[in-house]
Order: sequence, then structure tokens, then C-alpha cells
Amino acid sequence: MNSLRPIRSKLVARFRTQYPDLYEKIPAFVELTRINRPIGIYLLLWPTLMALWVAAEGFPGINLFLIFTLGTTIMRSAGCSVNDFADYSIDGEVLRTESRPLPTGILRRQEAFMCFGVLSAIGFLLVLLTNRETVLLSFGAVALIAIYPFMKRYTNLPQLVLGVAYSWGILMAFTAVTTEISQAAYLLFVANVLWTVAYDTQYAMVDREFDIQIGVKSTAILFGEADRLMIGMLQAMFIIAMWLAARQLQMGTVFYVSLLIACGFLIYQQYLIQHRLPGSCFKAFLNNTWVGASIFVGTFLNYL
Repeated sequence: MNSLRPIRSKLVARFRTQYPDLYEKIPAFVELTRINRPIGIYLLLWPTLMALWVAAEGFPGINLFLIFTLGTTIMRSAGCSVNDFADYSIDGEVLRTESRPLPTGILRRQEAFMCFGVLSAIGFLLVLLTNRETVLLSFGAVALIAIYPFMKRYTNLPQLVLGVAYSWGILMAFTAVTTEISQAAYLLFVANVLWTVAYDTQYAMVDREFDIQIGVKSTAILFGEADRLMIGMLQAMFIIAMWLAARQLQMGTVFYVSLLIACGFLIYQQYLIQHRLPGSCFKAFLNNTWVGASIFVGTFLNYL
């Protein structure tokens, strides 16, 4: 590793000399793509990897594992870029997002869109390494990623659109392994949509007061005082859908134990959001990575 340091230093110095403006903006692009805040990657990755394991009935092979792991990371970053592109005039009005690169002027709106385009192209190149069915599905994924940021202007259910976008990788995982989408895959898809709407409602509760002031729509606003009840119902339906999928897939005891552990995390989240404090709601949102991780671990152990 030490022998590589001089080479790495020379490459960095050369890049800095030839592209000084781009070099100075690297921290801003990191912030734009949220690479420094990987919670979104985890929430997208766990169900996608679970679907790969289920479709392959075990380890899907190093190629598919790398394609979907890298693809998930890249496309989440692409989604963040187009989200900031769409919200450039809104983020400056919200306390949590006012310091992002576009509202502060560090990056231009065109640069955010170019970042989305480049990352989407890289993601598409990865999908080309799979099969025709998965490539065709990938166009739907890009379309969902592109339209989601604008939904909060037209519907009170932008979280539903995000749920479909965040669950699309489940369908692609099945086609990549089997070229088909089974009934169990659709159950996993529906389950993940329900879960995503629940945790993104928690996320929307953090900014609810600002969103009301600037006219942005969300399920947190739509549910109003029934927000905790609706989140609880969505979480319950998520667990039921996962249980139905597990029965159809004839999963073992270890998987059902992982579902119980996930239930424990979801109950804890209800405790966190009981007073609707922004900090606690954000903590509840972050806790969902453990829900996804526990279910994936249960899936992984089931197929050992």
C-alpha cells in the first residue's frame, strides 16, 4: 500500500493541475450525491440483495453481486443529483437542506443534471452485463428516479412513487437471475413499497412545518394527526406481506426470527416518533437500516 502512495499523489496532483475547477468542487459533488450519507444506499441495497439471494436460492455469484451492489450505489447517487436539480429553489427554504451545494451556489443546476446523466449512463453500462429482460426493466427505474423529485409538487403521495422506485431493484434482481418475475417477487415488491412509504413518511415528518409553508406535499402532511397510526399500519402490512412471501418461498425458522427482530425495530420507531419531534423522527428513519439488515441476514442464513 505504501508503494502506491507516490503514484496516487502524482495522479491527484495531475488531476488538480489539469482540472482545477472540478477538483475544487469534489466535496460539493460528494454532498450532492450523498456518498457521505449512505443511509439511502443501505435502504435500497438490503431489499435488492435479499431479492438476489431469494431468486438464486443462495449466493447469486460474484458478477451479479457486484453489478447490483455497485448499481444500487450509483443509481441512488444519481437520484440524489436529480432530486437537488428539481428542488434547487425549495432547498434554500428548508433548514435541513439550505446548506446543500445548489442553494449555496457552489454547484450550478446544470452540473447537478450532468452528474445525474453521467451516473445513469454508468448504471446502464452495468445493467448491460445482465440480460435483455433486466435491461428493459432498467428504463423504468431511470424514469421513476427522474420523475420522483417532481411528484411532491403535484401529489400528496410522493412517498408512494419513491416506494416503487426503491423496490424496482427487486424485480430486476429476479429477472437478472431467472429472466422471470415470480409471484413471490411481486409480494416482496409490494412489501418493500409499504415499508418505504412508512419510513419516508418518518423522514417527511422532519420537514413537515417547512413543507407546509412552501407548499410542498407529502404523506406526513396528508396523514396529519393520524401519521403515527398510518405508519404503524404500513409497517404491519409490510411484515404481513413479508410473512406471506416467506410462506410461499418455504423459508426456514431463521427467516421468521429475522422478521421478529425487524418487528422489534419497528416498534422502537413508534416509540421514537411518539412526540413527533424532528430529531427523533429522523432517528426513527435512520433505524430502518437495521430492519433491512436483519431481514437480509435472515435470508442469507436461510440459504446456507
